[in-house]
Parts: sequence; C-alpha cells; structure tokens
Amino acid sequence: MRTYIGPHQAVTTDEFVELALGTPVELWLGVEGETEEERAARLDAARDILADTPSLADDVARIAAEVIDTHPELFDVVPLPRPTRRRAPRKVVAA
Repeated sequence: MRTYIGPHQAVTTDEFVELALGTPVELWLGVEGETEEERAARLDAARDILADTPSLADDVARIAAEVIDTHPELFDVVPLPRPTRRRAPRKVVAA
C-alpha cells in the first residue's frame, strides 16, 4: 500500500508525518543527545512556526484522528483486568 500526501509519496512513518505537517518530526520531539542550546533553538523555531500557523494544532489533531481511524492496529491496546477490591476485615468488639 502506498501513501501519498499531495504529490509526494511517504515511504516511512516519519516521512508521512513530515509531509502531513510540513515540518520534520524532530522539530517537535527533539533528538537524542541534543544540548540545552540546541533544544532551546529547536523550541524557539517550533514556537515561531506555531505563531505563523495557528491552525497547526488543529491539523495535528485531525491527522492523528485519521491515522487512528485508518490504522487502529497501531494502537492495539489490551484492557487490563481491574483488580478486585478487597475489603479490610472488620474488627469485632466483644460486648
């Protein structure tokens, strides 16, 4: 199955997200081993993009909902059994 965003083919998940958002994933999530200075610069750039594109948060939510709807197996969640509630034994007072 091939996935296209506009005229561009997304081969990997990261490419899909990057093409859908118009920004690289690393801008929002960071990269392993980045320095505090690099992190600050990355977050400044992200803030600028959000200020220039106020609809981006809505676009991200829409894309996430579409991915969940299209590929529910990516979020294959198994409900955990609820623990049974144990009552503390009552202390009986002799009369």
